[in-house]
Amino acid sequence: MPRATLVEVIREMGMTDPRLLAAFAATPRDRFVPPRSISRAQLDQPIPIGHGQPTSQPSLVAQMIDALRLTGTETILEIGTGYGYQTALLARLARRVYSMERYADLAEHARANLAAVDVTNAEVVVGDGTAGLPGHAPFDAVVVSAAAAEVPEPLAEQLTEGGRLVMPISGTIADIVTLFTKRQGRLIQQRRVAPAQFVPLVGKHAKGGDEPPHRSTCL
Repeated sequence: MPRATLVEVIREMGMTDPRLLAAFAATPRDRFVPPRSISRAQLDQPIPIGHGQPTSQPSLVAQMIDALRLTGTETILEIGTGYGYQTALLARLARRVYSMERYADLAEHARANLAAVDVTNAEVVVGDGTAGLPGHAPFDAVVVSAAAAEVPEPLAEQLTEGGRLVMPISGTIADIVTLFTKRQGRLIQQRRVAPAQFVPLVGKHAKGGDEPPHRSTCL
């Protein structure tokens, strides 16, 4: 299946932003999966990358990024780097990306993968994503690739006034990718983006505390 097919899948879902489509066309997903899974890289499906984590399903990544309405001037905080595929896409659409990954080995893979495709405006940091990166805040946009019952307070605090945050909110049947904006210092829910199934967000500020992942993702 040629890489252009992923672009067509995204377009057929109603996402027509030429910058978004160009970013997907220019980002070789096969560089962002384990070698054993390269044959599946151009399929619109999640792929395991270790530690019970997946690299994300491209069409869902596209919906999350599209909701941010990026113009190219933003500084973005990403929670959940994985192998760096979404990071690379964000870097093509924004001024600067700071991406946080809990597992050091995944972060190393992501750094190598980003360097291999000449992404120079993204930095991968190992740490607790629920705490964000206060030293680099505020952020114009935040994207979280794991589910929790609510947005961790530090991430809301580090979002600039008028900024957008996309995150799956835990549900009983499915998680709901939800778009928020920050108005007068508070997060306001704007719309539901898509239902899906995500690994749980882990960290000090995730509701429920530091719990190990207990379910697979459809991201």
